[in-house]
Amino acid sequence: MNNDQTRTFVDGLWESSILPTLHDYIRIPNQSPLFDPDWKKHGHMHRAVALAKYWVEQQGVEGLTIEVHEVLGRTPLIFMELEGDASSTVLMYGHLDKQPAMVGWEDGLGPWTPVRRDGRLYGRGGADDGYAIFATVAAIRALKEQKLPHSRIVVMIECCEESGSVDLPAYMDMLAKRIGTPGLVVCLDSGCGNYDQLWTTSSLRGSIVGNLNVEILTEGVHSGDASGIVPSSFRIMRMLLDRLEDASNGHIKPEWLHIDIPAERIAEAKRTAEVLGDDVWSKFPWVNGAGPVSKDNVELLLNRTWRPALAYTGQAGFPDLVQGGNVLRPKTSLKLSLRVPPTLDATNIDQKLKELFESEPPYGAKVTFEPEKGGAGWEAPKIAPWLEESVNRASKTYFGKSAMTLGEGGSIPFMGMLGSRYPEAQFLITGVLGPHSNAHGPNEFLHINAAKNVTMCVAQVLADERKAAR
Repeated sequence: MNNDQTRTFVDGLWESSILPTLHDYIRIPNQSPLFDPDWKKHGHMHRAVALAKYWVEQQGVEGLTIEVHEVLGRTPLIFMELEGDASSTVLMYGHLDKQPAMVGWEDGLGPWTPVRRDGRLYGRGGADDGYAIFATVAAIRALKEQKLPHSRIVVMIECCEESGSVDLPAYMDMLAKRIGTPGLVVCLDSGCGNYDQLWTTSSLRGSIVGNLNVEILTEGVHSGDASGIVPSSFRIMRMLLDRLEDASNGHIKPEWLHIDIPAERIAEAKRTAEVLGDDVWSKFPWVNGAGPVSKDNVELLLNRTWRPALAYTGQAGFPDLVQGGNVLRPKTSLKLSLRVPPTLDATNIDQKLKELFESEPPYGAKVTFEPEKGGAGWEAPKIAPWLEESVNRASKTYFGKSAMTLGEGGSIPFMGMLGSRYPEAQFLITGVLGPHSNAHGPNEFLHINAAKNVTMCVAQVLADERKAAR
């Protein structure tokens, strides 16, 4: 590729077309179905799909077809197919659905209010993962502008990723023949250790999400009358959580939720820690005086990527502070998000958790664990020499530094599906969710320059893939 030409073209397309369209996309509150059960009635998802489809059609990419599929009762899926050398297939992936608004946005910012400031585009979904379809087509156009040969390319943009990609398997089955057998999978929904180089994802944790409910009374009663006689539903909740997590250090207790960390991933964590230093933990918005569970950056990286960890992401049964009177509440509910190691066999983990919590309930309380979504993690296969060389050269060309690999603490359910369906495929999993970008939280932003550079790197890899596939 002509690097200067690629840089000029991609930068121009981002500024003139992609960023204005992303502004419109951010304004659409198309929350994933898990957070907006009435998504179809509200119509926001269809608006987002229509916006993306229209933009793609306006690009006039020769040989590219775009379709919207919608199986009854499921979220829509955008499917694109680009003519090319049919001896090999590249599958590219992204999603359009979004996380909820969240509270805590800074003054002047908001989830559905696009704001460009200091090289960042703020708003929900711009970085996770609305930019992906635009960056994908921009990379393809960069190839076309230079009349470079390429393999056949298939693109899938789903609308259910933030709900665990529960609708995606049906589309994978329905479109299996048209997808073919990819030799390379490109995903732009992951993270980066910094914005200074290209980061490729080597592993993803699995995730089990469910609601733990404790009921001890049929109605609230005066706390002065009942406390000391009726056990608090919250204390029972604490007792149950102690079965899973050591509150003193966050260690997950059941051995069946742990694996032996591969030696090469420990070595990878050490290399990453050398590059990032204390940015491993200092990137988070700590309150004054607070700090991480450890100052050993290697251990923190391994905690984040290869060890199970528990987060509490929602609650029910509590009145707010103003309405909280002297009442012993009848029940307490918590939403649990349990991250599990990438290579852990997640079969029946939700049922094991159900048994862990529901067996022998304290004081005979009514305890239920209701699994909501979940799936296994993923570990990248050994990288092919051509891809390793291509990624590193692309990073040096467009970022100015060598590429790095990084295990991610989050989940992309699609990767696990693809890993099992296409065991011979190579994977380029990357993204722009770097320090402070705060996907899923307040003040989420897209680092614009990093997104442009990732687009250029993907174009380079697509060009190199064609050469390697010959």
